[in-house]
Amino acid sequence: MKRLLFSITLLAFGAGLLAQDVDKVLIQKVIQESYVDGIQNRGGIEIIRAGFDPGFELLGVRDNQLTKLSIGDWIANIEKSMQENPNPPEHLTTVKFLNIDVTGISAVAKIELYRQDKLIFTDYLSLYKFEEGWKIVNKIYHRH
Repeated sequence: MKRLLFSITLLAFGAGLLAQDVDKVLIQKVIQESYVDGIQNRGGIEIIRAGFDPGFELLGVRDNQLTKLSIGDWIANIEKSMQENPNPPEHLTTVKFLNIDVTGISAVAKIELYRQDKLIFTDYLSLYKFEEGWKIVNKIYHRH
């Protein structure tokens, strides 16, 4: 009986780890497609919208004051930039995933962005899992 209980517990624990591993892969996919390919590498507005919640806010600090930028305003800035310069970026941005921490339907990802092998940003992205999948809901960052 103890052996059976131990086996069931081990199986349940393994299934929990497997589900969390699947979530981490899905989170990496959303970040790669919507944030890195979509925003950083100008892959298209629909790609961006697919991975960001409409309530998303980018938080920053400028002149010792907290700044906020909604996803709608960020997309408007990207669209304006694409109209002014329709050429794709000369050098693509790449991502290194440092950590993804998942608890239930919430997650935080720490990533580094590189351009030409040079570290340009360390980002902390918050995500929630909705019925349609993981969505980025918040970002804070450090510019290198």
